[in-house]
Amino acid sequence: MKKVEAIVRVERTDIVKKALSEEGFISLTLTGVKGRGVQGGIIEKYRGNEYLVDLLPKVKLELVINDEDVGAVVKIISENAVTGKPGDGKIFIIPVEDSIRIRTNENGKKAI
Repeated sequence: MKKVEAIVRVERTDIVKKALSEEGFISLTLTGVKGRGVQGGIIEKYRGNEYLVDLLPKVKLELVINDEDVGAVVKIISENAVTGKPGDGKIFIIPVEDSIRIRTNENGKKAI
């Protein structure tokens, strides 16, 4: 099993979520996060003063999936999260040792 963590733009979240759902990847967790990447932030103006906003709002999607589904999930996220501008996000693939469904105590692939 693998855990896919994707950091995406807030405005692309619903598009990515819908695309994943349409391909059968319904179970996921979404968390509002703030972060910065290579671009370092953006300059904003407020009442004539400039200030640096270096932590931008993003959304982190987390999915635990079977190993064989990693390529499909990465492709779906990549194709639907992209704008072509800096700040589109990142995808991380993390090994998962086990998964346990609390309600039934099933584990492994049965629990995801």
